[in-house]
Amino acid sequence: MELQTRLKIPQHPQPISYASEILLMGSCFAGHMGGKLSSYQFRNTLNPFGTLFHPRGISHLLERAKAGRYFTTEDCFFHMERWHCHEVHSDLSHANREEMLKGLNNRLEATGDHLKKISHLVITLGTAWGYVRRESGQWVANCHKVPQREFDKVLSSPEDIRQDLKKALDLVFEANPGVSVIFTISPVRHIRDGFVENQRSKSHLFVALHELLEVYGDRGVTYFPAYELMMDELRDYRFYETDMLHPNALAVDYIWERFRSACILPSEYPIMARVEEIQRGLNHRPFHPESEAYTAFKKDLEEKMSSLKREYPFMSFDTGL
Repeated sequence: MELQTRLKIPQHPQPISYASEILLMGSCFAGHMGGKLSSYQFRNTLNPFGTLFHPRGISHLLERAKAGRYFTTEDCFFHMERWHCHEVHSDLSHANREEMLKGLNNRLEATGDHLKKISHLVITLGTAWGYVRRESGQWVANCHKVPQREFDKVLSSPEDIRQDLKKALDLVFEANPGVSVIFTISPVRHIRDGFVENQRSKSHLFVALHELLEVYGDRGVTYFPAYELMMDELRDYRFYETDMLHPNALAVDYIWERFRSACILPSEYPIMARVEEIQRGLNHRPFHPESEAYTAFKKDLEEKMSSLKREYPFMSFDTGL
């Protein structure tokens, strides 16, 4: 008896391996996948400009990075005792404007260089709702708790989103013709917009993205159905956090397993198993740290780490031993 609707996910034409370098950008769900990749010691960079939800914000930052168009004082504003930039997340805000600009432009340079050499770009779209600052007409990726009355809320049309994503892809392929792009749509529902409004938003993302895939599918642009896995295979509130909106750890683990099966080269699974064994060992907390048994355990663990590092010098374990 089959008690679950199962999605058939095609194998990725250019699967991720330990030789890959990955850039992930987008919503908080990108953070979940980036965290898993980091745990398994894949080389990846996650959201260099913080969490981004709207396609236009992602496109603007890719354009900046590709062109090397630095942030300036005109891109900054002061609010609640900190300097902010509407194009990036609040995590990058700072009490000192010059320090903030220095940090942003260092990230900009690094991302521009990274675009030229990555093998995979993973973009997770969160919403089609965006905000325009009334005073300047500037499209913003983050409001930074500026009062809502200073913005107009806008629902981007599928055509607007398609154009934003097309611009982003064209820039990426110009910088790196061989890159493989994986799109996902975040399974997190933005209920603050309203239930119906959330559905409209996700619908616009789906329409725009799948129209784009029809054009760019033969260039290594693919879609991973994270949203569909959450809505169809994990159709139960036991897979949600207490807010009933965000996937919990069990759901993230499940979607990661499906991502691994579809998008990671099977020959890398034994290496992943070795990494996982080391991570479990590093998380182990002994009852008797001074015992001979634990001393032998630490020595064995260090030998396993050294062996992996000889094969993959880029791996770095937070030992704490």
